[in-house]
Amino acid sequence: MAENILEDLFTLVLDWELTDLNHQVQYADLVLTHQGIKYLLVEVKRPGALAWNRHAVERALEQARRYAAEQRVKCIAISDGVMLYAAHPRHGGLEDRVFVSLTDVEPPLDLWWLSVHGIYRPRPALLSSAGTVEPLRLLPEAAPALTLEAGAAELLHPKYRLPAACFAYVGSPSRPETWKLPYRLADGTIDERRLPKAIQAILSNYRGTKVSGIPEADIPAVLLRLAEAATSLGRMPHQRGDAAEIYRQLADALEQLGYAPGEQGQGSYAADQRAPAPSARPSQQERRASRRFLSKDQERSS
Repeated sequence: MAENILEDLFTLVLDWELTDLNHQVQYADLVLTHQGIKYLLVEVKRPGALAWNRHAVERALEQARRYAAEQRVKCIAISDGVMLYAAHPRHGGLEDRVFVSLTDVEPPLDLWWLSVHGIYRPRPALLSSAGTVEPLRLLPEAAPALTLEAGAAELLHPKYRLPAACFAYVGSPSRPETWKLPYRLADGTIDERRLPKAIQAILSNYRGTKVSGIPEADIPAVLLRLAEAATSLGRMPHQRGDAAEIYRQLADALEQLGYAPGEQGQGSYAADQRAPAPSARPSQQERRASRRFLSKDQERSS
């Protein structure tokens, strides 16, 4: 079962104690605590249910975000025993932390960021060879066919009939009235008709105290999220010379905020990540100490 795989992952591969793993905490499948503090909430699905089903992934993330908001947990993860994705709900979206395959023979080094000594540290932004923010790709660019589990229930916006993952800003996953600016279709693909309207809704009142119910502090992250969608469609000025005026305005706004073309990354607030403190990176000694790459047989024989 996926729960058993994750239990071994956190206690044998990483450095959590069995007593740190708490099952079924206020509807959350798994909550990891250390010295009484909740650090990670994990939504667990049956083996193979998430890899790589866009609709299932987005539904699981929505559940995890809702439970985390209720319990005030700052980091969430989803896993089906085949893959594991962890992120921080911030600025109405998700800031990547870890995405790994659990089928590898050797545990990926990125798992350190979910260890007892790594979970509380801010992770530096992942940069491409060009020096731009590189988002974690936990789903293929093309959305696969939807496969709904029997009896699956999903919270939808009463007006748009869309889940939270289709909106550029989600104030609270359990309150659809806080979901603003729909820009994706129900299957997860970009809605080419609504995307420019979502951008315009912000830029028409840019620098206001609130824009369509979105706190001003969260507007840069929302603009980045919409810019990533536009980039995926090839609409931004750095991709084509005849870009529409709304995308030129978006590029200008991002430039004012200090973002270069191509810096958009899954709605992450790159300004907070561009220059991480040296202490945020784990030392080699910490990595060795926190990763115990032990199999079940090795653990039993020790």
